[in-house]
Amino acid sequence: MTGTGSVIVGDVVAELERRYDPRWAEPWDAVGLVCGDPSAPVERVHLAVDPVLDVAEEAIARGAQLLVTHHPLFLGGTTSVAATTAKGRVVHRLVSAGVALYVAHTNADVADPGVSDALAAALGLRDVTPLEPRPVDATDKLVTFVPPDAVERVLDALAAAGAGTIGDYTRCAFLGEGTGTFRAGPGARPAVGEVGEVTRAAEVRVEVVVPRRLRSAAVATLLGAHPYEEPAYDVIELASLPSSRGLGRVGDLAAPATLAEFTASVAAALPATEAGVRAAGDPDRAVRRVAVCGGSGGDLAEVAARAGADVLVTADLKHHATSEAVADTGVALIDAGHWATEWPWLGHVAAALADTVAATTVSNLVTDPWTVHRQSRQNPQKEQ
Repeated sequence: MTGTGSVIVGDVVAELERRYDPRWAEPWDAVGLVCGDPSAPVERVHLAVDPVLDVAEEAIARGAQLLVTHHPLFLGGTTSVAATTAKGRVVHRLVSAGVALYVAHTNADVADPGVSDALAAALGLRDVTPLEPRPVDATDKLVTFVPPDAVERVLDALAAAGAGTIGDYTRCAFLGEGTGTFRAGPGARPAVGEVGEVTRAAEVRVEVVVPRRLRSAAVATLLGAHPYEEPAYDVIELASLPSSRGLGRVGDLAAPATLAEFTASVAAALPATEAGVRAAGDPDRAVRRVAVCGGSGGDLAEVAARAGADVLVTADLKHHATSEAVADTGVALIDAGHWATEWPWLGHVAAALADTVAATTVSNLVTDPWTVHRQSRQNPQKEQ
């Protein structure tokens, strides 16, 4: 993986946030740069699920200047980073070694592509779509009417303010020629025509889209760049439509399998943990359509059922909720472990940073908290 030129932490952060916009994170989440200098140079980025001390030591040993993790270090508030706690020791170790820490959590969960896309790819799913789509970012259309000789200046100003961006295209606008008419009243200082007279002037209708969060700034920019004393303009709120982003994914297997067979294939596709992979449902039921959600997604069983899924692959399933979900929705559930279902995303991030940074490494440390597993030896049914 080869980057070009001198790269700093801020460059890598900008690329990560282009793909995993912090605005997509849940309100309770804690994403972004946790520690480190944005102006510090970066040659190697290390990627991991959990920001624990062993991972920090691994990043230092690999020669990384930036550690990117999926899970936050401080999910709740804190008033101290003293090295008297496990998390405080992580901060001190990273800072003393000159390694920055960046987190992309729920914003990466709903991104396109994101955590669940990586899980779906690892399981070989086809024709993947969001399980619970998120709406597109709220957008307005700004319409104004500009003299022909001022169109380019107004468009340039609006584009600089963030208006007129559609996907990978910027300064997008629709232009239509027409005629405007007005009468300037006493005290007015018209750019065209005279006070008291009816004026007809050639004008160009200019339409641009604007992210709603930039509405005020775009209108202020328009008023500042427009040559008229009182420019006419409309702000139209556009309909909210589903996007390609969202929580979880659903897709199809290349060939059907039984639940028992598919559970075995999930275990083979994901990194091994002591807890392993377990399934709830009829082992012989046919599995064709599969829903996935990296991390804790057991509450998506009903959504998976509405999407036509035969099984939901996720983690952190609870006894009562699992039993009820299988009985009520008809969807089988597979608990493949929180860490294991999110680990495939790291490889996708590494590939995404290939053109930004010189080198990336992916942690293979199993940081799943369950470290011992033994099969129960007694089966009450067999003893009856």
